[in-house]
Amino acid sequence: MNLQYEIEGGDFTRAGNVSSQVKRVLKQLSLDAQTIKRIVIALYEAEVNVVAHAFRGVASVDIQPDRIVVVIDDEGPGIPDIAQAMQEGFSTASPEVREMGFGAGMGLPNMLRNVDQLDVRSVVGRGTTITMTTRFPAPKADTP
Repeated sequence: MNLQYEIEGGDFTRAGNVSSQVKRVLKQLSLDAQTIKRIVIALYEAEVNVVAHAFRGVASVDIQPDRIVVVIDDEGPGIPDIAQAMQEGFSTASPEVREMGFGAGMGLPNMLRNVDQLDVRSVVGRGTTITMTTRFPAPKADTP
């Protein structure tokens, strides 16, 4: 199943809409609650990063039988130093974004903590692509 959502930079009133919609789909697929929670936290963090830092972005969600792959591709300033951006507390958020309660520098670290595989690629002046993969736990066998 492939889903695609547009994310508008600067639109904090809609930040979280994509992760909420994906959460509904995952619940309908009867995934376990802990896996859904991990996916939604990581997706929310990526979504807020687009809203806070980029002009626009697209979230592509590929749900396979054994995993989910989420790709967030944005048009924005890019990340000059990915290793630095991965450090907890490092932030390039504007004062206005911080005043709204965002930009604490936990987005990328929280993504890394909640997915099985995280790939961050960025070109300064063009944008960032984040690929997050989360494997689903094997179904438990019914015991008689």
